Amino acid sequence: MSAEATNPATPGPITPEAPRRRGRPRIDLRRLGRAALLGPAGRDRLPDAISHVVEAHRAHYPDSDLEPLRRAYVLAESSHRGQMRKSGEPYITHPLAVTLILAALGAEATTLTASLLHDTVEDTDVTLEQVRTEFGEEVAYLVDGVTKLEKVDYGAAAEPETFRKMLVATGNDVRVMSIKLADRLHNMRTLGVMRQEKQERIAKVTRDVLIPLAERLGVQALKTELEDLVFAILHPEEYARTREIVAADAARAEDPLAEIAEEVRGVLREAGISGEVLIRPRHFVSVHRVRRKRGELRGSDLGRLLVLVSEDADCYGVLGELHTCFTPVVSEFKDFIAVPKFNLYQSLHTAVARADGEVAEVLIRTHQMHKVAEAGVVALGNPYAPSGEEHLDTVGERSDPTRPGWLSRLLDWQQSAPDTDTFWSTLREDLAQDREITVFRPDGGTIGLPAGASCVDAAYAQYGEDAHACIGARVNGRLAALGTALADGDTVQLLMDQDAASEPSRDWLDHARTPAARIAIRRWLTAHPEGPRSADRSEPRAAYSGPSARPAAANALVDQPGATVRLAGCCTPVPPDEITAFAVRGGVVTVHRAECSGVARMKAAGRPETGVRWAEADTAEYRVTLIAESFSRPHLLADLTEAIALEGVAIISATVDPPDQGRVRHTYTLQLPDADRLQTLMRAMRNVPGVYDVDRARHAAAGAL
Repeated sequence: MSAEATNPATPGPITPEAPRRRGRPRIDLRRLGRAALLGPAGRDRLPDAISHVVEAHRAHYPDSDLEPLRRAYVLAESSHRGQMRKSGEPYITHPLAVTLILAALGAEATTLTASLLHDTVEDTDVTLEQVRTEFGEEVAYLVDGVTKLEKVDYGAAAEPETFRKMLVATGNDVRVMSIKLADRLHNMRTLGVMRQEKQERIAKVTRDVLIPLAERLGVQALKTELEDLVFAILHPEEYARTREIVAADAARAEDPLAEIAEEVRGVLREAGISGEVLIRPRHFVSVHRVRRKRGELRGSDLGRLLVLVSEDADCYGVLGELHTCFTPVVSEFKDFIAVPKFNLYQSLHTAVARADGEVAEVLIRTHQMHKVAEAGVVALGNPYAPSGEEHLDTVGERSDPTRPGWLSRLLDWQQSAPDTDTFWSTLREDLAQDREITVFRPDGGTIGLPAGASCVDAAYAQYGEDAHACIGARVNGRLAALGTALADGDTVQLLMDQDAASEPSRDWLDHARTPAARIAIRRWLTAHPEGPRSADRSEPRAAYSGPSARPAAANALVDQPGATVRLAGCCTPVPPDEITAFAVRGGVVTVHRAECSGVARMKAAGRPETGVRWAEADTAEYRVTLIAESFSRPHLLADLTEAIALEGVAIISATVDPPDQGRVRHTYTLQLPDADRLQTLMRAMRNVPGVYDVDRARHAAAGAL
């Protein structure tokens, strides 16, 4: 049963008024918060009580079949008859209000039918099988999904499992979440009937989880009102101050934003561009944020201009005219049409200044973009209908919009979360990310990540747990460390070591920002308490390709039968190099080329040598570090990389020193399919124009040895 059901009570609802400014307002869901009670109606006539729902629905779907809505209302009203909300209203007003919210946003008939029935299975004698028989499988699934979310109390201990179920239900059909959000909005509107501590608890859960989910689903109309309702409950003093500011601005005789709007209309008329110019008042939370950011507010700060046009091309035409006739604020420009946000949002954002210094933020979008910006996935109708349109998700693959990329990622990692506490803390942390970035893959696909994400996050977003084998990345064509932070619009190529044992570094946790990456890394580390065999992927890993590829210790090791053998990173020996070895900390034996400079130093320091030999193997793989000396020229790195690839050799890591007097030094760590390939590879690299020498690495051994 919904939180407000059962006994009547007298306190009134907390419903903050929307900031109002001159001009055409957006859809105001508050004024649609209560429908009329049941009036006289014949069997075949629509009940008067759903006339508001029908009117709102017909605005979006003029030819919709209304019979399912009529039957759903009749069943809901009769089954809820006699039940009262704590506010004192008949309980049927709640499903009516929830359905009206969704109808105003443009939800299709199936969602509205399920919305009218969403509390019947939980709170009345109606069974799910009855709903399925009367209204079909689709409606029954939606009702069941919402019902499961209501069965768990929103107490502190129950919240994690509640929202885990919510994610799973949403993953199968995002309309479940749409109904839940509308349900929470109406309950928040009437939260004043509850004790203050319960108001605050519900408001905090709404703030931490439901509002971010509304943002990710793109349902801005729900998100903004929920934000204001939460603001009023949790921060009453700041809310009251903000309300005073909005009221004082509305009482002013002059409205600079209205003046700029009229000037913009004139610019469009002269350019021959047909479009509407509207004033978008900021909601209270937005006003509060702007005031904290800018200090004292000017009249134009309390709203933004919205320009609506018919075609995508007109958006850019409007932008060009505004930047020609006004002074653009370049730092405020964002193109979310060419690169939509992860929640389907599309608009051009800019800001322009008049000669008197007044600055107006401007949003430019088509009417269809505006519909999606307000209602998000709700505006997409029924994605399972035969005529449903395909959409691109955030990883660049065709999929239905009810399973956007961010939701798929949440579902993936929630299944991997080892316990409820980890799930809950990680969910809240992930949803707290207030901005996402989009990075591009070389194949043209995209990956959505939270701001501040690194190459580690990109690897796990693209490859899942296979990312354990990631060994490096190229960002915008340049080799980069896996800890490199990514920026919006970067192109990321991830380098994978498909043949090596998968083992992430503990250091990766310092760079991971996404739940998928952190959970996968922690799970591997928990399963391997000894830790990764090498914390640095740029260095060779101990015993990196099985027993046949590692040097075998001789008799000097009968007292260390379990010793791990590691190829030294300072000289990267490969067969048939003459080798020697030294025991180091932790029962590890490090193998060097006999001519390595580190060998002489360790002998001089009295370090005892350990005899080793190469294991018998015909199909072993080996790593080697090569230094290429060359003259500086364009495309040299690309040509060297191509030459290496043509020899069937994998690049593990590479660095390029800054040019010095026209000369460049390249250092490559490479994985050879067999040791005999080394000389052929070095000849191929020397044949690249501009390269005058290629040799094995001879840098000093690491101090740890």
